[in-house]
Amino acid sequence: AALRALSGLCRAALVLAQLCGLSGRVGSLMTTKHSQPQSAFAQSLTSTSTNAPYFKAAESTEIPSYMIKCPSNGLCSRLPPDCVTCNTNYSCVYGKPATFDCKVKPHVHCVDENNHEQENFTVNMTCQFCWQLAPADYVCTNSTSCMTVSCPRQRYNATCTVRDHIHCLGNRVFPKMLYCNWTGGYKWSTALVLSITLGGFGADRFYLGQWREGLGKLFSFGGLGIWTLIDVLLISVGYVGPADGSLYI
Repeated sequence: AALRALSGLCRAALVLAQLCGLSGRVGSLMTTKHSQPQSAFAQSLTSTSTNAPYFKAAESTEIPSYMIKCPSNGLCSRLPPDCVTCNTNYSCVYGKPATFDCKVKPHVHCVDENNHEQENFTVNMTCQFCWQLAPADYVCTNSTSCMTVSCPRQRYNATCTVRDHIHCLGNRVFPKMLYCNWTGGYKWSTALVLSITLGGFGADRFYLGQWREGLGKLFSFGGLGIWTLIDVLLISVGYVGPADGSLYI
């Protein structure tokens, strides 16, 4: 009986050992399965990190936006201000000639008078701020809502931009109060001819967009001629203009 009990215990021990071996194999299989995605993810990270310098190099080779305004192999002294960087000297005397040391921006190529490429050069200009330039040196926005024929003459807030070939001090975009100077396409000569020939029927007033006055002249036969003569005089001196408040062409 003792021998039988001892053999039973040995068999139970063998069964437990086999069960422990199976669980170890299952655990190893599970760890290998989980480790495979991690290794693939690690490989993806490694490949991404190795490709990162390539994308950075591509971004560094992009052409700057200011290159559109910069002519290639032109005179450095004639480059637009957006293509150069100058050391501004605000101690210059207003209205007097001044010289500024300038340097071309990256990717900009220019030459001197002897057709030699250079980076550092000087620019001669008049010492004045951009908002002090002559009206021909900048372009401003127009307003089609203010009245050009009024007393006093109306002004409007405009945004002005200095032309590319002009050098000046300060901001190249600035606000300015300007007189209303827009036109709706009405010709002074056409209005005058209509006033002389067909003014008795209100043709001049209809042409200028003044419908009420035109109807009044039409049904009164030009105010029996008096209104017609007055309109000829007022249109000839420019006192009567388009109804939208614009100027004659």
